[in-house]
Amino acid sequence: MIKIRKARGADFDAIWDIFHQVVKKGDTFAFDPKSSKEDCKVLWMSSPVYTCVAELHNKILGTYILRKNQPGLGGHVANAAYMVHPGASGQGIGKALGIHSIKQAKKRGFSAIQFNFVVSTNLVAIQLWLKLGFKIVGMVPKAFNHQKLGFVDVYIMHRFV
Repeated sequence: MIKIRKARGADFDAIWDIFHQVVKKGDTFAFDPKSSKEDCKVLWMSSPVYTCVAELHNKILGTYILRKNQPGLGGHVANAAYMVHPGASGQGIGKALGIHSIKQAKKRGFSAIQFNFVVSTNLVAIQLWLKLGFKIVGMVPKAFNHQKLGFVDVYIMHRFV
């Protein structure tokens, strides 16, 4: 059973391992593949970012962050990012994180979630977000420099909570 909870400071080493394993591939996130542990800590653990982890068999295998997409008059829309340890794919962790984040966004007063940068070649993520009610509302041509494929499109995805 997948357990999702708010991250604690003691979880950071596990979060860093997931972040590092995912980002170093250079195929799904715009973060620099050479991002440091400190870079990760600033992105994932700094206030006012709301960070959760997913545990399976008492091991942290996934994480997400939830925050305002924009300040001020855009602050009613959330933004989120999700990562699952590459060795744990196919176990429903991403789906569980997505469902949990939608509930948390609503609980925290957001009216919607918007993803600003979904790499078009990340088909597993796109299929999941579509199943969870997100829609592709825009496309930015050649905005991501995929480490194997070169420049590829990114999608903007959105759903009301």
